[in-house]
Amino acid sequence: MRTEATRRAALVFSLFDADGNGVLEPGDFTLMADRVAAAASGSDQAAKDAMRAAFRQYWTTLAAELDADGDGRITLDEYTACVLSPERFQATVATFAEALAALGDPDGDGFVERPVFMALMRAIGFERANIDTLFDAFAPTSDDRVRVETWVAGIKDYYAPDKAGIPGDHLVTGPAA
Repeated sequence: MRTEATRRAALVFSLFDADGNGVLEPGDFTLMADRVAAAASGSDQAAKDAMRAAFRQYWTTLAAELDADGDGRITLDEYTACVLSPERFQATVATFAEALAALGDPDGDGFVERPVFMALMRAIGFERANIDTLFDAFAPTSDDRVRVETWVAGIKDYYAPDKAGIPGDHLVTGPAA
């Protein structure tokens, strides 16, 4: 497993630990889903519901794969072992990526505009400067949009244990000065 992948997983863990208690629990995913859905002001209810379902699936997969003692809590080490194992988490990542990108494309034209991208990524908790750098790494069009499938692929790459030098690595660097 690459160091970059471990750092990416640690960052997402810290963001998803919404109550900051050092473990992931079902409530963390409900809170995050609500934040992301609220940031998607232009999206319809079906897209918001799909995002909430993707967050539930995310938690359900973690709990099924890792919570052997049934205490409803996942540590960072447990989390990293699961999310960076494609055979265990690939379908969940795909569902999550597609639901998040769909929220970013409320008009269904196949593109995500920077302000919408920013709002969704800020709702998750990523740093603004890092989000801008990520968006730019996705090679936006002249009217400052990225293709939905580019974002979906970027999310999937983010969880790939063998990837380095990907756009998502911009999210784990310090904010630009």
